[in-house]
Amino acid sequence: MSRQPPVQLRAGHRLLTVLRQILECAGPREGCALVLGERLGDVWRLDWVWPCCNVWPVPDERCRHFAIDPREQLLAQKWGRQRGMELLGSAHSHPTSGAVPSASDRHLTVSPALMVILGAGRQDQEPDPAPPLVGWWIPESPARPQRLPWTMES
Repeated sequence: MSRQPPVQLRAGHRLLTVLRQILECAGPREGCALVLGERLGDVWRLDWVWPCCNVWPVPDERCRHFAIDPREQLLAQKWGRQRGMELLGSAHSHPTSGAVPSASDRHLTVSPALMVILGAGRQDQEPDPAPPLVGWWIPESPARPQRLPWTMES
């Protein structure tokens, strides 16, 4: 993984719809996936979502934590390389909180890394029909996570 953060993330509407559905369908547990694509200079284009099972070792804690099987990561990397893509980062949901990296997310991530989080949306009102999907650059500690802007491609 590059040590330099992307300036911007690009993704098509279809990819973001698929990613959102994959992460939401795991509820009430945290859903997780890997994102593959291409680095175009300082813009990273997300081209593919690799769904993963949440294998956090304590099943009752999967509503607050996630883990991706390292074998899944290796399979995704191999598959992506064969198609001219690279593993750019991970994605997961926060079913009961916002789309901000938690202390646990930051602690368990091998930095630097791209992390996409689907938040629960508004907590004090009706459920949000389109909760936020936010891209983050997780730098090495003690630096703080950096929110990344999106550009939609058609």
